[in-house]
Amino acid sequence: MSEETIRSLSVNGVPYAYRVLRQPDGITQPVLVLGGALQGMFDWQQMEMRLRPVASVITADLPGMGSAAALPPGPGVDLLCAAVERIIDDLDVPRINLFGFSYGAGIAFGCARRFPRRIARLALGGTPVHIGAAQTERWRRAREELARGAVDRCASLIADGLLCRDEQRFITRRRLAHRYVQRAVLHAARHAPHAVDSLLRAPANRPDFSGGLAGVPTLVFSGAHDTVTSPARQRRFAGTLSEGRFLTIPDTDHWVVLERPQAVADLTARFFTDGPLSSAPGLAPATREAEPTDGTAYA
Repeated sequence: MSEETIRSLSVNGVPYAYRVLRQPDGITQPVLVLGGALQGMFDWQQMEMRLRPVASVITADLPGMGSAAALPPGPGVDLLCAAVERIIDDLDVPRINLFGFSYGAGIAFGCARRFPRRIARLALGGTPVHIGAAQTERWRRAREELARGAVDRCASLIADGLLCRDEQRFITRRRLAHRYVQRAVLHAARHAPHAVDSLLRAPANRPDFSGGLAGVPTLVFSGAHDTVTSPARQRRFAGTLSEGRFLTIPDTDHWVVLERPQAVADLTARFFTDGPLSSAPGLAPATREAEPTDGTAYA
């Protein structure tokens, strides 16, 4: 049984925390998991279950997320990357494996650009390498709705903007994913408004995805129907990385980590342990069975 520890840190006076599940018999470097602004350190059960046998697993509430303090005004990428480096220092390890999804993918890539020698391998999912005008406008409207107290309308705008709404495309667990995201926004708006603020600032608070990356083996994966940043754009981004690979997970959209969590966890574990990716079951189409109707689908 691995030991669980929660550590409190601060960066530039902003307090935050991380959680580590230690695996003394790990066969690869510790894995730090970074997700969206609405995902906290206790929201990665599938990843933990798959990764704990092979590595220590670290999750975090970085500034602007979960239990951490709000991000200060202005660009926050430098501060968030500094917070990640503080975690690596506090772990007292030379390097980590770094997983980033969506908002977290931007942070993770920013870290790899700033201190590549501290990153053994990098996995990026739903990477927001391009945010179009329509998405930016939707985020502006969501911020306006939130400012006038229309929380339900804000949540609907965000959920619709983060998920594929084209019913002609099969998305496994589509309704559950939409309901989860909408409820997460509502809960955060009422109990952790700084997390919603971080989410709404995300389009303007991204690292520079141009310029490539050398010396860090990187896996970029996308839901086949990602409408935030298209798979084609994510593929082109992977091509700018000297050691980049790209894969799509069928029958999913941007919220691939909710719709096919086991596939994401398995793919990540394989990549971080130099296992075969081409035979990963998550690269096969999802079973087109009746969609589940309760939250146990994500257990």
